[in-house]
Amino acid sequence: MKLKTIVLAIAMIAAVLPAQARKAKKFTHETVAIPEVERKVIAVETARTQLLLQVDKKGVVRTVHYGAPTGDPAQFLSYRSGYNHNFGAPDAYPAAGGRFNGQEALHVAYPDGNQNTELYYTGHDVASRDGKQVTTVHLKDYVTALEVDLVYEACRDEDVILMHSVIRNGGKKPVQLRNFASASLRLEADSYELTHFHGGWADEMQAERTLLTHDTKLLESRRGTQNTQGNNPSFVLSLGHPFSETDGPTIAGALAWSGNFRISFELDQSNQLNIVSGISPFASAYPLAAGKSFTTPEMVYTWSADGAGEASRNLHRWARKYAVWKGGEVNPTLLNSWEGAYFSFNTETLLRMIDDAAAMGLEMFVLDDGWFGLEHPRNSDKAGLGDWELNTNKLPEGIDYVASYAHSKGLKFGIWIEPEMVNPDSNLAQAHPDWIVQSPGREIHQSRNQWILDLSNPAVQDFVFGVFDRTVALSKNIDYVKWDCNRRVMSFGSPCLGEQQDRFFVEYIQGLYSVCERMRAKYPDIIVQCCSAGGSRVDYGSMRWFNEVWTSDNTDAISRTRIQWGTSLVYPACVMAAHVSAVPNHQTGNVTPLKFRFDVASSGRLGMELQPRNLTEEERALADRCIRSYKGYRDLVFGGDLYRLASPYDGDYYSLMYVSPDKRRAVVFCYCLRMQNPSARSHAFRLQGLDPALKYRVAEQNVDKSCWWGNGNSYTGAFLSGGGFNPGIYKANTSAVFVLETE
Repeated sequence: MKLKTIVLAIAMIAAVLPAQARKAKKFTHETVAIPEVERKVIAVETARTQLLLQVDKKGVVRTVHYGAPTGDPAQFLSYRSGYNHNFGAPDAYPAAGGRFNGQEALHVAYPDGNQNTELYYTGHDVASRDGKQVTTVHLKDYVTALEVDLVYEACRDEDVILMHSVIRNGGKKPVQLRNFASASLRLEADSYELTHFHGGWADEMQAERTLLTHDTKLLESRRGTQNTQGNNPSFVLSLGHPFSETDGPTIAGALAWSGNFRISFELDQSNQLNIVSGISPFASAYPLAAGKSFTTPEMVYTWSADGAGEASRNLHRWARKYAVWKGGEVNPTLLNSWEGAYFSFNTETLLRMIDDAAAMGLEMFVLDDGWFGLEHPRNSDKAGLGDWELNTNKLPEGIDYVASYAHSKGLKFGIWIEPEMVNPDSNLAQAHPDWIVQSPGREIHQSRNQWILDLSNPAVQDFVFGVFDRTVALSKNIDYVKWDCNRRVMSFGSPCLGEQQDRFFVEYIQGLYSVCERMRAKYPDIIVQCCSAGGSRVDYGSMRWFNEVWTSDNTDAISRTRIQWGTSLVYPACVMAAHVSAVPNHQTGNVTPLKFRFDVASSGRLGMELQPRNLTEEERALADRCIRSYKGYRDLVFGGDLYRLASPYDGDYYSLMYVSPDKRRAVVFCYCLRMQNPSARSHAFRLQGLDPALKYRVAEQNVDKSCWWGNGNSYTGAFLSGGGFNPGIYKANTSAVFVLETE
């Protein structure tokens, strides 16, 4: 028995040995071969800028230059960035798990749990499209078959380069995009001063300057909607010098996206800056099925050798041509009913406001909130949103009656909607609770007494488009629609998306854009304002569908100087709606002279937002005069080149001017914001953008007696730019507007 036991044990050991041998087999790492490519430099060029991409023999693509033209791009074939051996320079589109261990532009999770991606050059092509030269660089991860196209669109005359990426799943299984930036840009300078924007309701686009230090600075929004209320997806970057309007290399950038965004500025140990910009990855791990692709929003860049002023003008020229719906076309002056009537009006109220608007020389009347809701009447912000039928108790004659009356007085007619929102006190909320953004089992939080509709749901998209469509159908005389959005996303979630909740924040904005695309396909000629509790959707993503934006709910002229100055750094005056309102101001309580209010509003698209019958006879006469003079120079505001002469952030004066492209006409705005020493009653403003050899006749507007000694005479551009222009404004909240015309 003992012998049998021994034999059996030996047999068992012999049977196990091969398996153990297999387990002990030496591990071997098989590497996918990456084909070598010809070294090259890819040039993306505008009239005065150059972006260069270097491709090494391994197929690694890096950005090696963005700035002034450097001549033959081949000079950068062997260029090295100065990184030491422990820290590689970032790729043109750095991926997580690859060669670079800084802020990644792309992070992908694969079905096997792997999260490493390495992108290599496979080719590039150049084409012309819509007047732009489009360079597409093709990259591939040879292990996972993931492909990325880096797309660079060069707008030659405007010195603007647009960047975006197209990410394609070339594998056989779905992957998850955890970070999917639009662009990555590497820069090299001695220092980097960042001008960016912060704020809140009625305090938008407040400029702030930050000297970037080592590590990472983030600009980010996670609001879902109203993405620009707290900050803005744009910036100005001064390279090697403090912020200046006129001097030094400067970059301005803006992301064309209306949802959650993130722009990171990573200053590394080699003192080089990498900017990664795109959709925020917050709660947005995006599933990408086999064979499918995802296209990121555009990142807009411009470079200037001459400070922030020229960078702004580049963006403004580009925006008027490419980025704003019918950009640069003059939009009408108007009277908006909101601060003059709020929710308390009837037909007679509106007809008398129309009479007053026509008498003052305005060109449009806009009926704001409060015209709809029957069972749940919109008599406050607590009810009615979602029920877009006419409130016949207020307006028994109908919208067409009011709109036709406006047309009979020579005015256009506009109307307000907020189609993305619903009040709990509405028929829509009761009929379609599944259309509301919500999280299962949790309270649906209200803001401004309303909920938000789920635009990731195709049925909601149809409804929202239907709101616009049916509203416009109320009268053939509707010329203008004010589209509002008065709250952000809370407790986010979509009943429509099921278990795919990570898609919500992206697909909400894609759904919004889909509605806007349908709107413009059917109604290309209606003027549409993008309003979001004021300036909470001021971005180049929305502007492609809208003619203008409501810059802020704050109509106080003092506040508007800072808001409009900040906005102008990135966005053109043709989109900035600016209204004259009553005093004390309804938002701030400030009391300012009517002329000061007109002069501030006249540097954008001029409107009024008050009850005209409350103006005195003298004020009515001044309003008539200011509106009439504005019409004589507003083409410069809408299509001229902007020069900011003095900042409301940096001193007691604010000044700006617009110059016609041919430099033969200009309009200059000067504001005194704080009381000056009465013994020093003038301040020299050095005008810009004029032809130094031409002579300009200077005429102050809206006054009988000018504050400048040279008014009515002609002076050379050299004299006006050299300090000879010194109007005598020294009291707080006084202002002057001058029109310059060549002889």
